[in-house]
Amino acid sequence: MQYRMKKHPLSEEQITEVLEKTPVGNIATINENGYPYVLPVHFVYHDHKIFIHGLPKGQKISNILANEKVCFETFIMKGLILDDAPCEVNTEYESVVILGKALIIRDDVDLKIDILNKIVAKYTPHLERIDFPEKALRGTSIIEIEIEECTGKYYK
Repeated sequence: MQYRMKKHPLSEEQITEVLEKTPVGNIATINENGYPYVLPVHFVYHDHKIFIHGLPKGQKISNILANEKVCFETFIMKGLILDDAPCEVNTEYESVVILGKALIIRDDVDLKIDILNKIVAKYTPHLERIDFPEKALRGTSIIEIEIEECTGKYYK
């Protein structure tokens, strides 16, 4: 375990807070050549899972269909901790790293609508009470990440 992980772990409550308030996370998948493929994504944390919405096709989806193992990361940078020496400058932050298995949700319309409503509430609350057009629902997939391991750390 990393030194900072031992000295500065986030509690479960703090991890939940980071996952609920950060606007952007990063999902890492493995491509067909075995290389990591990392993308920034909008997400919601619900029912102890990460949910991401997007197009039903693309490299991220292809990678998940070939290998369900993913990593998800998000962080809050609170500021720089300045010092007189360049190598002593540090960052105040809170971060969460998740290892899990991803599932593509395409056909469960009720779950899709539920998650999309949560995403709308998080990012565009002024649009909360508007129904999703049928065409938009068909053209959207949801990635569900079942969390197998989750760690959080902070530094200040």
